[in-house]
Amino acid sequence: MTQNALPFVFDRNLVRRHIARAQPHFANTSALFDDTAAQIMERLGEIMHPFFNALDLSPFPFLARCRENDVVVLTPEPRPDEEALDFAPQSFDLIVSNLGLHWVNDLPGVLARCRDILKPEGLFLASLIGGRSLCELRECLAEAEIAVMGKASPRFSPMIDLRTAGGLMHRANFHLPVADIETVTLLYEDMFALMRDLRGMGQTNAHKDRLRRPTRRSVFFKAAELYRKRFCNADGLIPATFEMIYLHGRR
Repeated sequence: MTQNALPFVFDRNLVRRHIARAQPHFANTSALFDDTAAQIMERLGEIMHPFFNALDLSPFPFLARCRENDVVVLTPEPRPDEEALDFAPQSFDLIVSNLGLHWVNDLPGVLARCRDILKPEGLFLASLIGGRSLCELRECLAEAEIAVMGKASPRFSPMIDLRTAGGLMHRANFHLPVADIETVTLLYEDMFALMRDLRGMGQTNAHKDRLRRPTRRSVFFKAAELYRKRFCNADGLIPATFEMIYLHGRR
């Protein structure tokens, strides 16, 4: 696929700005990233094959902190663009990406490129947000915007499902590809606390067709009211559901 033919869903410059804005205070809102990073490390710990050099493509790199005594980890600054990985073929024996790939426009191309820059028997491990993640927030914001504004604007990423993810790993010619999914539920005092966390993780709207003017406050108040009415638990907290997809494959 040529660069001109790339699908264009996300504003990649805006994605990078969101990550940069979140970086200074990321530790305060990193629970979701910490959980998926731990899952990746657990899966990596089950593999006896040694890794001598690795590339961490995570928006908030973590691998060097976890394995600095075992492997040389490359975390280039600035972080490389997943859609333009400028590395020679067979450069790494390990590539990881923790919660970054759901922001790429050309996921099939990125997976194929990751395979190309892996050495023979090299390992690729990734997590990404997919499936029905944030289904509660999606439902309430869309309904509130329609009620107040008369229509809903693109506020959320199109999210890949497990079957498609597995198919893309096959398409990229990974050996023994695996795709599996886990559900994580975080609890918040209200919808605004959830939205602050999403901002703190650099996970706010970067859709190319997003609304370019400020949203009326009444939309958010209506959505928060709907969220609490429909989903509040016995402790007065609201759930935020995330479906986390994990990818695993070798060259």
